[in-house]
Amino acid sequence: MARPPTAAQRRVIDAADPVSGRLRGTEAQLAALVRQGLAFRHPRPPREHFLTPAGHRLRESSGAPEPAVAPEPSAPAASGVFAARIGGEEGAESGPARLREVRGAWQGLLELRRMTRPDGATDLPCAWERTHLVPAAALALEAAGLRPAGAEGGGYQVRATPQPEAVAVREPDPEALRACAATLEKAGWQVGEHTEPRTGARYVLASPRRV
Repeated sequence: MARPPTAAQRRVIDAADPVSGRLRGTEAQLAALVRQGLAFRHPRPPREHFLTPAGHRLRESSGAPEPAVAPEPSAPAASGVFAARIGGEEGAESGPARLREVRGAWQGLLELRRMTRPDGATDLPCAWERTHLVPAAALALEAAGLRPAGAEGGGYQVRATPQPEAVAVREPDPEALRACAATLEKAGWQVGEHTEPRTGARYVLASPRRV
């Protein structure tokens, strides 16, 4: 029976990026988590460490805080914690550093897909995405280079809906909205365009595919 992680190792797990599962710790701590099956080292440079599905389950059972999805976000996430842009944030950072963060988070999510599928495929969303719909969809859009809305609009916004396992993506530019739909479809989501009854505005309803 595997030994439970030490208090220091649990702190490393609890501090993992909530979206990608990317870990930060000493080489000894990370190596121990790999031996316990709670982490893996990505085979491609920069060869960072990420939580395995077992590591994600342990993190969630420990009560580690998940990023809140506010209907109208007003501030970026705390420094050092990755959060996918859902649109509408104030003071959101951009540039090469953000691009590296987004790419790393997306690669970590693809690896989580691979590890949770018997065939190792990455074309369909994993269980984590189905329980974190808004950040999962937002990460797919941002990783594809699409522009989230700023505090004053002009870009995509991803929001929760009353419909189970579905998010709404709004984008005032029709061509950009179609690009959002195509991106999510390519990322393994089922998408459809709809019209708001009262305003006539078009939006995309997206759900993670299972097959």
